[in-house]
Amino acid sequence: MSKIKIFIAFICILVFTISACDTFSPTEEILPPTVIAEPTIPPQKSSIPLREADVPRVDVEIAKAAVDTGAAIIVDVRSKRAYDESHIPGAINILLGEFETNINGIALDKDQWIITYCT
Repeated sequence: MSKIKIFIAFICILVFTISACDTFSPTEEILPPTVIAEPTIPPQKSSIPLREADVPRVDVEIAKAAVDTGAAIIVDVRSKRAYDESHIPGAINILLGEFETNINGIALDKDQWIITYCT
């Protein structure tokens, strides 16, 4: 083979290899912005869910975005000792019993989304 044919073959293989690599390389996925939406809760006789299964759940990313924008506050409902050992930065500590027995006596802004956690 002549040097020109070898060179052309080499260029063709190189172009094919580069295009094959581009085809199989991962592309960056563009995610839509996080939308903060308060969960809708079906009306109940009591404002407190009676069963654990009835308590609405919130994704961590949504909760963080809501707190960062001021749309929500985080309340740690564990014991004072557990709260003192470790808690989410910015969370306040109000015992679960207070929510169960004195919901109207708790001094929280009821216009804000109140997200509680216990673990």
